[in-house]
This record gives sequence, C-alpha cells and structure tokens, in this order.
Amino acid sequence: MNASTNNLPLTLRTTNSGFTLIELMVTIAVLAIIVGIAAPSISNQLANQRVKSTTATLVNALKEAKAESLIRRQEIEFSYDNNGTDEAGTITFESDNTVIATYQYSAKSKITSSDDEIKFKPSKTVDAMVFTICDSNTDVTPRQVTITSVANITIKTNAGATC
Repeated sequence: MNASTNNLPLTLRTTNSGFTLIELMVTIAVLAIIVGIAAPSISNQLANQRVKSTTATLVNALKEAKAESLIRRQEIEFSYDNNGTDEAGTITFESDNTVIATYQYSAKSKITSSDDEIKFKPSKTVDAMVFTICDSNTDVTPRQVTITSVANITIKTNAGATC
C-alpha cells in the first residue's frame, strides 16, 4: 500500500516540491523593503483624511449653528474644545445655556483660531473668524475654514498656515 521512495523512479526522488530557506529569506526581505517604503505614505494619507474629516465636521457644525440662529431667532453661541491629546475634540453650540448640538472630531486633529467661541446672530451676522485645522502628523498640509461677518463659509488648503 505505502510506496517507499526506493520504488519511485530516479527523477521523482530527486525533485523537490518545497522552497529552500534562502528563497524564503529573500522573499521576506523584499516584502520588508516594500512595506518600509509604503508605510510613511499610508500614515500621511490617514492624517490627511483626519484633517478632511475634522474640516467637514467643523463646516457642518457652523452651517447648522447658522441655521438654528435663523430658525430660533436667537443668538447661538458656537465653541470648540480640543480636549488635550488623548480625548476627541468637541464642537458645541448652545442658546441660553441650553446645548443644541455637540460634534466630536479626532483627538489627533487640532482646531485653532483667534477665539474659541463665536456668536451667530439672528440678523444673519457673525464674528468673522478663520479656523485652522492641523494634525499631530506635521507633514500634513493644514486646512483653513473662513467665516465672514455675513456667515459665508469657505474652505481652503493652506500650506502657509501654522499650527
């Protein structure tokens, strides 16, 4: 039943069906080099995505605060807090000390501006301000969200912005 290797033809006994140790080591070394080259690019892409996501969250919150000010015909107080390096940042807006909505953004993202609070007025005006969104990865280009005194919101990528 069991065929011994002595009964097999010479060509089948001498052929190998596996890989040698050197072939495996070369393959692993090539894979390590490829991963080493790709890893920094992937981390930059993730950081860029965090900045885009935080920018979108900020813009959505600003638009909602503007709309709430018009709907309620009340002054809406808009603020953000980066919450240090370990906790997600929060964006809040409220009216008469009642929180209307709260948004969160990545702990690795940071929002900066001249003031951490602005007020949307029912007269469709707001304090003009520029928000800069940065990431803990300093290789990423920051984004800026500008809100004008008539509550127009614009986004731009700004390589010259400082975090």
